Amino acid sequence: MTSWYESYIDRQIREAYERGDFDNLPGAGKPLPGIGEEYDEDWWIKDLVRRENITGVVPASLALRKEVEDLPQAVADKRTEASVRGYVDDLNERILRARRGLIDGPPVVLPTVDADEVVQAWRRLPHRA
Repeated sequence: MTSWYESYIDRQIREAYERGDFDNLPGAGKPLPGIGEEYDEDWWIKDLVRRENITGVVPASLALRKEVEDLPQAVADKRTEASVRGYVDDLNERILRARRGLIDGPPVVLPTVDADEVVQAWRRLPHRA
């Protein structure tokens, strides 16, 4: 004698199937994405970035390099020399932390920024005259 037991979950699935809730689902009949590819442990974050169309996400060390590159534009709107120097001091502190390996991303080989040079360039901007 064989007894048949259907759990609550199994019953919900069977009833949904009988109602046709699983008919015409998106992706039906298509292979699962990523099948046959090498396993990537960051698959979930890459999928999230793709699905949510997230842009501008870069490791902190790369963002730091970009910030150094964009330094003239970043200080252009500063109103005082003290604020320019404060910005450069903060940037230099983050560069030093990155060089010690204390931020995420590829290694940083950036030199610190000379605050005097940045201030001189800032003074030459048209709105400073």
